[in-house]
Formats: sequence, C-alpha cells, structure tokens
Amino acid sequence: MNTQDFTTTIIVNQSPEEVFKAIQNVKGWWSEEIEGKTANEGDEFKYHYEDVHRCKIKLIEVIPNQKIVWLIEENYFSFTKDDTEWTNTTAVFDISQEDNKTKLTFTHVGLVPEYECFDVCKAGWSNYIENSLKKLIETGKGQPNATGKPQIETERALSKN
Repeated sequence: MNTQDFTTTIIVNQSPEEVFKAIQNVKGWWSEEIEGKTANEGDEFKYHYEDVHRCKIKLIEVIPNQKIVWLIEENYFSFTKDDTEWTNTTAVFDISQEDNKTKLTFTHVGLVPEYECFDVCKAGWSNYIENSLKKLIETGKGQPNATGKPQIETERALSKN
C-alpha cells in the first residue's frame, strides 16, 4: 500500500494502557481549549486555536489499549483557500507492543501533500505527537497549545496574521 497520508511513530517504555489513557487526555497534549468528551466511542469534542483553526471531532472507534479513531466532522482554517481541508478525514492512533516497549503510530488519513495546509499540519502533528504527547506519556505533563501559548513556529506565525 502506497499512501501519502501523514504518519508518525513514537516508541515509549510505558504500557499500552498508559499510552491509551494519555491519548484520551486531549487537553493534556493537543490543546487546553478542548470542549467536550475525548475518551469513548461516540464522544464528540471541539478544538480551536485562536481564530486560526477550529474543528469538530467524533470518536468513531475506540478499542481499549489498542486503537482510537477520530473523524473530523467539521473543520475551519483561516490560512487556506479551502478552509475545510480536514473535513471528513480521520486521525488514527494505533497502539502496539514491540520488544517490551509500546509503539504508537499516528496517521492522519486524508492529510496528503496536495493539501495547502500539509506543511503546517505536518509540523503541528509532528510536534503534538512526537513532543507533547510523548512527554505526557513519559512524564505526566504535555505541552498543549492555548490562546496566547503557541507551541511551534508555524502557530506563532499564524497567530500574528
């Protein structure tokens, strides 16, 4: 299978259960400005970062300690011609054991290089998965964004526009 969907992987010493619980704590690693529930199948939440990015997400598959799938039902970007680029894409968190470690593979299915937001979104997801979520898993404290608290250079630049 040759896919260009954005994907990234982290490997940690914590258990699949600890990784699963950290993913469910979206406020702890992605954004402090999450509204709604983020743990169980059927839960819905809203994400927003200033006036730059807003989306509504539904958890469509939750297999404890193995997998979580988000459906982005609505999306708005202030910085793309098509402000709905993420709409109807999915974010997949696959958890597996590998040599006494836990592997988390994150794939944003539908986030492809043809999207205008691809480079910005790639930088964002890379930071939130490889840095913030990993820190939340390993130390109990992530680095989520919030209004006035951009975590990466592209957020800082977009916040100024």
